[in-house]
This record gives sequence, C-alpha cells and structure tokens, in this order.
Amino acid sequence: MAGFAIIAAAYLIVRPAADVECTPLEVSSSIEKDVLLGELAERYNTSDRRFGGRCAVVTVHGLSSGAATDALAGEWSVKQPGLPRPQVWLPTSTLWTGQLKLRDEAAGRPAQTPGRYPSIANSPLVIAMPQPKGELLQQKGPLGWGEILGSSGRSGWATFGRPEWGRFTFGKVNPNLSTSGLAATIASYYAAINRASDLTESDLANPAVTQYVRRIEANVSHYSDDIVDLLKDRAEADLSGTAAPTDMSAVVTQEELVYQYNEGELSPTRGEKPRVPLVALYPKEGTFNLDHPYVVLPSASPEQRDAAADFLAFLQEPPQQESFSRLGFRDHKQNASRPLIASVGGREAQDLTYFDPPDPTVVKAILTGWGTLRKKANILVAVDTSGSMNAKIGDRTRFQVATRAAAKGFGLLNSEDQVALWSFSSETKQRPKSPYSEEVRLSAFDQKALTNKINNLHVEGGTALYATVRAAHRHMLDHYDQSRINAVVVLTDGKNEYNKDSDLARLLQDVALDPERPIKIFCIAFDEQSDFGTLDRIAKASAGKAFDARDPAKIDDAFVKLVSSF
Repeated sequence: MAGFAIIAAAYLIVRPAADVECTPLEVSSSIEKDVLLGELAERYNTSDRRFGGRCAVVTVHGLSSGAATDALAGEWSVKQPGLPRPQVWLPTSTLWTGQLKLRDEAAGRPAQTPGRYPSIANSPLVIAMPQPKGELLQQKGPLGWGEILGSSGRSGWATFGRPEWGRFTFGKVNPNLSTSGLAATIASYYAAINRASDLTESDLANPAVTQYVRRIEANVSHYSDDIVDLLKDRAEADLSGTAAPTDMSAVVTQEELVYQYNEGELSPTRGEKPRVPLVALYPKEGTFNLDHPYVVLPSASPEQRDAAADFLAFLQEPPQQESFSRLGFRDHKQNASRPLIASVGGREAQDLTYFDPPDPTVVKAILTGWGTLRKKANILVAVDTSGSMNAKIGDRTRFQVATRAAAKGFGLLNSEDQVALWSFSSETKQRPKSPYSEEVRLSAFDQKALTNKINNLHVEGGTALYATVRAAHRHMLDHYDQSRINAVVVLTDGKNEYNKDSDLARLLQDVALDPERPIKIFCIAFDEQSDFGTLDRIAKASAGKAFDARDPAKIDDAFVKLVSSF
C-alpha cells in the first residue's frame, strides 16, 4: 500500500489535477475548425506537456469570426452570454483582427489586435464548380474573377460554348457574416484594379471599379448565411439520385471545404462521396489566403500567455499539422498535401498569387458600401395570422414576439429592395373569400410602413400554409425580375390546417426550382408547434432554406440569418 501511495503521489506531481494546478486557457475558434481544435486541445491536455514546470488545460468553443469580432468589440458577456470570454482567438483571417482594431480605436480603448500573428493553418479562397463545368473552364486557359463570375450572367453558359447548361449564377456568403464572403468581395475589387496589393479608398470610389464589382454581384444566386450549410444541401441533393435543385453554377468558398465536400465529410452520411465532385478554380489575378491567425488577447494573464505560447507550438508540430491536413487545410507555412491537390485539382504554393490584405479602413469602407453594390431583391413576406399566434410566450403573444423580430430583421434590408406583405390564416369574417390577402403591394422597401402594417394585422383562423405558399410563388413568378433575387419568405407557428389544399406532393412540384426563373422560398418555423420538417421540404424544393426558431429565443437570430440571404 505504501508503494502504491508513492506511485500515486509521483503521478500527481508529474500530472497535476487539471482543475487545481494547471493554467486554464479558453480558446474561441472560427466554426470551420472548432471541432478539430477541440480534439487537438484534448490531445494537448492529456499529453503531459510542461512549460516552465507548469501545465495548462485548454478548452475550445466555436463562434463565427464576425460574431466573435462583435463580441470582443463590446461586452462579451452581453453579446455571448453562453460562452466564456477567451484568452486566445482563432478567426479565419487577419481581415477580422484589423476590423477589431478599428473598433477598439473608435471606442477610445487600447487595441486588442495591434499586430501580425502566426498562422496555424491556411486555405486559399477558390471558385468551386461541379466537375464537368469546372474542367471545361480549366481547358479555356487562365481566367479571371470577372471572366468567370461577371461576364456570363445573361448569356449564361453559351459564353463558354454550352448553351444547354443555361444561366450562370453563383453562390456567395454575406460578407458581414462570413470570411469567405468578405474575402470574395475584396478579391473582386483587386481584380477590378488589376493589382495584388495597395487597394485604396480612392480605388473604391472609381466608377469603373464599382461597375466591375456590381457586374459580378449581379450574378449572385442568393447570399447564403452559412457556406457549410449551402454545401451540405448540395451534397444531399447530389446523393439523392435526383437532379440537384439549384441554379448555382459555382460557389465561392474556402479550398478546404471543397476537399471536405469531395471526401464526403459534408454528406448526410459522413464519408459517402458525392456522385459529382467539385473542382477548385484559382482566378488568374490572384486570390485571398485565409491565414487562420493565432491571436493571444490582452485579457490573458502572464501564466495564460505562457500557456498560449506552448499550445501554439503544439499546434504547429507535425502530428497536429497532419490533423489539419486531413481536413483539407494547407499547413502553417501554406504548403498543400498531395491528397488535397489530387482531390480538388489544386495548385502548389509556389503556383498561387495572393492578394495582400487591404488596410482595415479600406475593408471597413468595402463593408459599408457593399449594401449599395450587392444584388437587390424582390421579396414577398407571408405572415401567419392564424389564431394560434395569440398563444402566450411570457407576457407577449407569439405574434408580438414574431413581428418584433421581423421588424428588427427587415431593418437590414436595402431601400432599393422591393418588398410585398401578405397575411394568411384561413377564410375569416375579415377575409371571407380567400385564406390570404395582400397587405402591401410589391414596392420599394419602406420599413416604417411595413412595420406599422404588420403590427395592425388581425389574428384569427386556421393555417392555410400550402395554398398561401403556392399563391405567393405564382405571384412572384408573375412579377419576376431577372436583375434581382426573387424570393418568398414564410413565417408560421403551425402546420397546414386547410382541407381545401392539403396536397403536399403537388405543392412541391408547383414550387420546384426553375433555374431560368428561380423563385426561392425561405421559411421560419416559429414555436414548437411548427411543422419544421415540411417547411424544410418546401424550402429545399425551391433551393431556398428553412430556419428553425421553434425555440422562441432563436427568432431574432433566425431573422438576421434570413435577411442576410438577400
């Protein structure tokens, strides 16, 4: 027994109890690598590593780079109440560290991110296309951002000798939410000035430059809120054995996500490879490198800074770099693995030209001006006014909670967008001839008028979901504008209760995506009684998206993500 006691004591000296003696280190990672970082942190915690005779316990949480920037620039506990404040931040790109520095300076406080930071991994921004289309463009020789994304919209694939492939549009993530969306927007400006560095605010004001960027944005299918979800939906459609319901010829994304798509990591059944893989295209002017910086924040104590330095050294060691490689990342020196190059049709590091990150003030100006250059939208908003919307959530009704979130979310739209408002339930005394009615005709977005109209809607009746979706879709086809994103938005707390129209199969056929005249349906399932599964099927049939807000606390976030699609 004495011998066992000595052994146990020795073990505790070599490996102190994590919650008593080791230095705690909280890491906030961008969401495309947070699961991997969590696994590597666990490997680190069990490795018996020492720095200056001490040990550390690392924990990792995932948060998008944009959301983390916002939280770090304000009160973290208010912005992200469910997450501990980090001592180490791992965004996708130093583009975000520059924006945080600007926000700190504007607030009159010391900058949290004043310098340059080492990388733990890298990934170029690419234009991903289904293999037949991507290989055709590769055969055309070096092509630029504008030649691929900007010059072929109306004439479509006829520009490249394949008119039977129809229109050319591409998917992109909203730059206010996503690094790939932000980097893609900046890349368009660099391509417009035909330089790889020194982008200035005077360049942004050049009419020829803005016209070039506007031409590219005009071919966007819609602005996704999440590039991973977009690729997962594509993988699911590919493996279903039916034609993928999409009008998108290409997606602007990170190289590692193309690899993960091709290797089946984004498929419904993990590891099941798609029937048609994607090919990565690297525009001739250059592209952006997403450098995944390792940022130690000023909030770290001296002991935590030492722990952070040791964790960085651990992440840059070959075994951990191999873990990044298996997910399609390039290593911390920008080198690509052979499997990555083979899977995506990639290039070696020496064969790539990278744009320099612009000054943070230029990036801020790009984000500020993007709303005027982005593709505008035609949106019909159908709001459920059935009797169940009178149910209480706390001291307010479902309808009050939902419409308050809607007013807040629609405030992010552009005054040049066109918006219509319908209400729907079933036939009522106020609406005896139809289960739905037009409250605001399709016209220039007027937030005040729209909000006032929503707040004064009468709540009564059942839920004529299918009839309303079908009619709204037909209405938008009648008012289709090829220069805009055309969409129907449905907010409901229930399921179809209208016996006069209960054929879901026929509805799915009626709203199925027409690539030449796409009308996409976006649904928000509000409160636990919502039939999210059916709403998801309706949205996917039209290449739209359903947002799950069955937990009422998620309604604000759902509307922000929804509006970011336009």
